[in-house]
Amino acid sequence: MTAIPSDPLAIALLSEIDTLEQLAEARLQHALPRGMELSQFKVLNHFARLGGEKTPAQLARTFHVTRGTMTNTVQKLDAAGWVHVRPDWDDGRRKWVSISPAGRSARDMAVQSITPVFEDVIEGMGRERIRAALPFLRDLRTLLNR
Repeated sequence: MTAIPSDPLAIALLSEIDTLEQLAEARLQHALPRGMELSQFKVLNHFARLGGEKTPAQLARTFHVTRGTMTNTVQKLDAAGWVHVRPDWDDGRRKWVSISPAGRSARDMAVQSITPVFEDVIEGMGRERIRAALPFLRDLRTLLNR
């Protein structure tokens, strides 16, 4: 059996991304309003930014989760009154999801509660340094999303 060569830079990059994701998600989940899960906030935030309607399958692809996982999230959002779910009039097997006014309000409250959680990071790293890092992070996201 031959050893597969590894790139220490690739491993370091992936380790940093993974750790950053875990730390950021832990902070976010802790700051969200009671009863709101991070997965729910992400879907509400997506709709608040982009509007429109999407099927659960489209949302699953967007968030890189299984259809079952997204169906569960959508059901919880629907039960809370944060999304509208309607049937597809052309294809009875499909449903369309959109944010409700209550969902937009819940998302806005969540944004208000999570913003202070990252103020120490922004102040500690410096606003200009973070602004300068954003184009790199967007490019990295684009490459990883291919």
